[in-house]
Amino acid sequence: MARENSSSAVAAAVSGVSEGVMRKVLLSYAYVSVWILLSFTVIVYNKYILDPKLYNWSFPISLTLIHMAFCSSLAFLLVRVLRLVDPPSSPAMTRPLYLSSVVPIGALYSLSLWFSNSAYIYLSVSFIQMLKALMPVAVYSIGVLLKREPFRPGSMANMLAISLGVAIAAYGEARFDATGVALQLAAVAFEATRLVLIQALLTSRGISLNPITSLYYVAPCCLAFLLLPWAIVELPRLRASAAPFRPDLLVFGTNSLCAFALNLAVFLLVGKTSALTMNVAGVVKDWLLIAFSWSVIRDTVTPVNLLGYGVAFLGVAYYNHVKLQALKAKEAQKKAAQADDEESGALLLQERDGGDGKKSDPQA
Repeated sequence: MARENSSSAVAAAVSGVSEGVMRKVLLSYAYVSVWILLSFTVIVYNKYILDPKLYNWSFPISLTLIHMAFCSSLAFLLVRVLRLVDPPSSPAMTRPLYLSSVVPIGALYSLSLWFSNSAYIYLSVSFIQMLKALMPVAVYSIGVLLKREPFRPGSMANMLAISLGVAIAAYGEARFDATGVALQLAAVAFEATRLVLIQALLTSRGISLNPITSLYYVAPCCLAFLLLPWAIVELPRLRASAAPFRPDLLVFGTNSLCAFALNLAVFLLVGKTSALTMNVAGVVKDWLLIAFSWSVIRDTVTPVNLLGYGVAFLGVAYYNHVKLQALKAKEAQKKAAQADDEESGALLLQERDGGDGKKSDPQA
């Protein structure tokens, strides 16, 4: 009878664990799917608005300003008015900390958004995604330059393989435009620098920002940095256009809402899974966008394009594999250290109890 009860308890425990694991896996897939859908939507929506052959509103700085104004207003409403989200309190966001940490990140983010949105005017969605495969190369190179990453010959060979693949894809691009390529490469460089500085300036100081508090601090900063180039580059063109300050509220409102929702999806994906999961999901999203660009938008995707991106894809896949192995090794090391600490604590407790027993034994 006791054996049957024991077997039932074990079966119930195994069933509970399997259900918990299955629920976690399904939630992870849900987060990935939502992020891919929103990222896909924002990219295609921005392309639709900025492309001269589609909506033909070729004002990338203005579009970025609209996004930042919308995100700043909504974040301020959630943090300061409704108080649904608390700003970080440990350490407090002081003025010196804001100027030394958030302002540089905001400046880089504004430049990244400006140049990446500008590239949609000149390049196809598929080719832009191929160029974005250079992100690991830029992050690693800047990390090495800023001494945030150690130089490893194997890692550099991997970065060179990714770069070679992107170069082949660029060689086979039917609508190659030097201006568009320069803008997208600049956007990749600024975004990579921003990612490295987030680790160096915020994470290392114990500051953790969710997307709403990130937008609360960063979006107004981006807005301020973009005002000068907007006034110089696009304001004169807007004044000269037929209806300069009458954009379609439905188009730009839903576009800004999608951009805001994407930030929340990033938080859910990274917070509930990991940044590595986001990298892997990004590869899936890139292939989907390339297929969509070829089949729906009717962008030209050549065999050389696909060959080059295939080489870059293998390099990025290997990069993600190395990152995964490093994370597993780190987790194993952490668990081993915890086990050693528990074992040491048990031995100390046993020795202490043994010593106390000798003292209290009247036969001693």
